[in-house]
Amino acid sequence: MPCCGAYEFITFAASNHHKMFLDILIAMLWSISPFGEAKLGIPYALLNDINIYLAFVLCFGANVLVFPVMTFFLDVVNRYFLKWYHYKKAAIFVGRRAKAGAGKNVQKYGFWGLMFFVLLPVPGTGVYAGTIAGYLFGMDRKKAFLANTIGIFISCVIVWVTTVVAIGGFK
Repeated sequence: MPCCGAYEFITFAASNHHKMFLDILIAMLWSISPFGEAKLGIPYALLNDINIYLAFVLCFGANVLVFPVMTFFLDVVNRYFLKWYHYKKAAIFVGRRAKAGAGKNVQKYGFWGLMFFVLLPVPGTGVYAGTIAGYLFGMDRKKAFLANTIGIFISCVIVWVTTVVAIGGFK
């Protein structure tokens, strides 16, 4: 940064804070997105020089927020939209995928099966699928939330540690 005066310094500092805020926001949006969840949000944040601990906490927290939003959607919005043919067809497809992916584990092992399913940091096994699976199998809401949260936490730790080590270690 060329040092010219107070105005230039303040402008430079403000632009850096703006970029950092934007990077945090994008990381959190990836973390609540069904296209990546925190499995994508954490690496995005770390690769954009967000503090490693802040990245973990914010992306994990954003990913946990998916459960209550999805639960509301399944309880309220889903029932309304099921009246429409194309939505119903898509919902049945998504439900079958969630049931097929988590079904045997959730039916056989309940809480532990759902937690294990959610903690796998691979596509299609996150909190969206976990919430749908818990809903479809009639799992107690509090137990499903706890299983999803623990699973998300372990998945986030795996992704976080892997990414931190890959980009050069803990600072």
